[in-house]
Amino acid sequence: MPLSNAEPTTYPVVDTGQTSFFDGMKAISKPRAGSAFDGQDASFARNPPRYADNGDGTVTDEVTGLVWQKGFAVMTYQEALRKQKVFSLGGKTDWRLPDIKELYSLALFSGVDASGPGMERVPKGAKPFLDAVFGFEYGSNGPRTIDTQLLSSTIYQGKTMGGMKTVFGFNAADGRIKGYPVSDPRTRSGKRFTVRFVRGNPEYGKNKLHDHGDGTIHDNATGLMWEKADSGRGMDWKNALAWVRGKNAEKYLGHDDWRLPNAKELHSIVDVTRGPQSTKSAAISPLFEISQIKDEAGRDAFPSFWTSTTHQNTRGGTDAVYICFGEALGWFKPPGAPGSPRLLDVHGAGAQRSDPKTGGASRFPRGRGPQGDVVRSKHHVRMVRDIRP
Repeated sequence: MPLSNAEPTTYPVVDTGQTSFFDGMKAISKPRAGSAFDGQDASFARNPPRYADNGDGTVTDEVTGLVWQKGFAVMTYQEALRKQKVFSLGGKTDWRLPDIKELYSLALFSGVDASGPGMERVPKGAKPFLDAVFGFEYGSNGPRTIDTQLLSSTIYQGKTMGGMKTVFGFNAADGRIKGYPVSDPRTRSGKRFTVRFVRGNPEYGKNKLHDHGDGTIHDNATGLMWEKADSGRGMDWKNALAWVRGKNAEKYLGHDDWRLPNAKELHSIVDVTRGPQSTKSAAISPLFEISQIKDEAGRDAFPSFWTSTTHQNTRGGTDAVYICFGEALGWFKPPGAPGSPRLLDVHGAGAQRSDPKTGGASRFPRGRGPQGDVVRSKHHVRMVRDIRP
C-alpha cells in the first residue's frame, strides 16, 4: 500500500552530511536555482546525522535507532562471526555484525578520500568518511593508509577477482563500498578487517516496495518514491543534474520535485540477494525496470547510476559517487594467473565507487586503482522524491 500519513519509516536513510557545493572540479558557492550544478546533494537535507555517546563504549544513532560499538577490533570475517556470539558491551549481549545497509548508514560524505600514489602516509587534506564520535585509525587493518575496511555480514552472491568468495565492506578511509575477498588473494589467508558490532532496530535496511501503477515505486520503509524506469542512456554528471531539472520542468509523472538521489538514498534500493551471477539480473528488485548496456568487452551488462554526491579527494571535487547495479568491473590479473589483466567483476554488484564527473574514460583505458576499476564517466539516472514533501 502507498505510505499513509500515520505510517512511520522503519528505514530512515541518514543524510550524507555533504554541505559543500561543487562544479565539475572544485567547491563553489551554492548554484542559483535552475543553473548548472543545481540539484546536487548539498541542495537537500533529510535526516541529518545525530549521534549520542552513551559513555559505556556504545554510540546511539538517533536517526536509525541502531546502537554501535564506539571502538573497533581487527579480525578476519570468520573470527568476527565467532566473536559476535560471545560479544558483550554496555550490559548487552545481542550484538551482531552489521549488514552492508546498516554499515553504510554511518557513511559521511564530508569525508575526503585518502587514496593516492604510494598510500603509505595520510595525504594532507584527507578526512575520514565517519563521524568523529567513533574510533578511527588510518591503516587500522593493513599496511596502506586506505586499509580501513569496515566489515559487513553481507556475502556477495557471486565471485570476484576470478573466483574469490567475497564479503561487502565500507572503507571509511576512501569512502567506497566494495566486495572484498574473504581470503587475501595474495596469501590465501583470511583477510583482516576493521570490525564494529551493532544492535537494535532489526527492521533497518529492509525495503517495503510498492508498485503504484503510475510509473513510480514507493518504498514505505524509507518514505521515498522512485521512478520505476531509468533514463535509458548514460550521461555525465552535469547533464544528469540537468536531466532531472528538465523532468521537473515537464512535471514528469505529475511531480516537479524529483531529484538525483544522494549516495545513501540510491544504495537503499540495492538488492544484494540479486545479481548478474546469481539471478542473471541487476542487483535491484524486479519491480524496477532497468536498461541494458554493453560492457568494455562487448558483453550484455547492466548500467551503473549516478548519485548527486560529490566524492571529494585531496585534489578537489573532480569525482562523483555512482552505484553498481551490475558487476563492478575492473582490469585485473588475479595473483598467480598467467597473462595480462582481464575484465573481471572485482567488487561485486552493489558496490559504490566514484568516477570523474566528465571526460574520464579515455584517460583510463585500463581502469584505475589497485584493481583497475573501469572508468566510464557516463552513467544512467534513476530519480527520487519524498513521498511526503
